[in-house]
Amino acid sequence: MNGPFRDSAIGAAVVLVVAAAIFYVFFGEGRNQLPGYDLTAEFRRIDGLTVGGEVRMAGVVVGQVAAADLSAGYRPLVRLRIQPGIEIPADSAALIHTDGLLGAKYVELQPGGDLDNLKPGDRFAYTQDAVVLQDLLETIVAEVKMRNGTPGTEEPAR
Repeated sequence: MNGPFRDSAIGAAVVLVVAAAIFYVFFGEGRNQLPGYDLTAEFRRIDGLTVGGEVRMAGVVVGQVAAADLSAGYRPLVRLRIQPGIEIPADSAALIHTDGLLGAKYVELQPGGDLDNLKPGDRFAYTQDAVVLQDLLETIVAEVKMRNGTPGTEEPAR
């Protein structure tokens, strides 16, 4: 493979790759999203929560995380895609949980008792952020050091 034929083959390959990339950008997004309607939830932090992650209610998957962006106040704003036919009371809460001790993060919806339901585009009024294991362990270690009078800390009260 020499000369003009090789150059033509390389050029054709480049054109195909560029065409495939353009096709993906314009037509490929959203193909993996579930049908349904979107709700939003604003958190202080969403450590470990990923787009495509599960949304559960009472342990049953009812949707997925469709997007995560920053709000105008620099807080994470998460868009949840909820499956058709799933009704969520207006006073429900969205909480970020971990599947097991070190598992994947997901959004757990705790239904409220309101007779009205959230409508497409509505925002959850009540949210709870992800618990960061490292922050939790640092708090526990600091508390133990303070109570035991570990070297480098204040002496315990007598």
